[in-house]
Amino acid sequence: MPHELGLAAVFLVGLLGAGHCAGMCGGIVGALSAQPGGARMWLHLTYSTGRIASYCLAGAIAGSVGGLGLMFSEVLPVQLVLYVLANVMLLILGLYLAGLSPLAAHFEAAGQLLWRRIQPLGRGLIPADTAPRALAVGALWGWIPCGLVYGVLATALLSGTVGRGALVMLAFGLGTLPNLLLTGLIIRGSARVFQGRSFRTVSGALVFGFGVSGLAHAFDLGEKIRTGLFCLG
Repeated sequence: MPHELGLAAVFLVGLLGAGHCAGMCGGIVGALSAQPGGARMWLHLTYSTGRIASYCLAGAIAGSVGGLGLMFSEVLPVQLVLYVLANVMLLILGLYLAGLSPLAAHFEAAGQLLWRRIQPLGRGLIPADTAPRALAVGALWGWIPCGLVYGVLATALLSGTVGRGALVMLAFGLGTLPNLLLTGLIIRGSARVFQGRSFRTVSGALVFGFGVSGLAHAFDLGEKIRTGLFCLG
């Protein structure tokens, strides 16, 4: 997909996945919110900096793997396959956000082995009442098994480079930032709104629409790539 459209799609996945993000990071966000008023904003931002940095690292790894795939066989078929898979993943994420399919949640099982090794490292960092502790906790929590994160990582594969894979995950991470700040700092009851049926349905429909739009362009994608009119990166 055009790079700007892909970044917009994954930003929306992060932004509209508010209820899910609040559930995954709710405990840490609550602990940060319990700190004195002047420290809360700084700790929240520091925590999210560490979390998004881990997303970017994972995206860089995914982008490098996708780039290796483009080196084998003919490049065009590989690009087409990655393109289609990335948009199918948006369909799956849309259904997941709307609460209509648990398929994306199954991806979380793949990360449990890594998470069991990483999670104990965070025990000595709680309470995260200083900036270094909040940064470290965020960096660790960026690896928590999450269907949304894994779904966007599949899109990062499409980027084909380390830098662009990291940029995809940066867009996703920035999308999650307003939700966690809103939940932790401004409106404590906002998680109930984000987890409401109406919000989830609209969110899922928008993300699903990105996937449908992308797949609709797959029919003439090959010719556009050959003529240099379409850029996947």
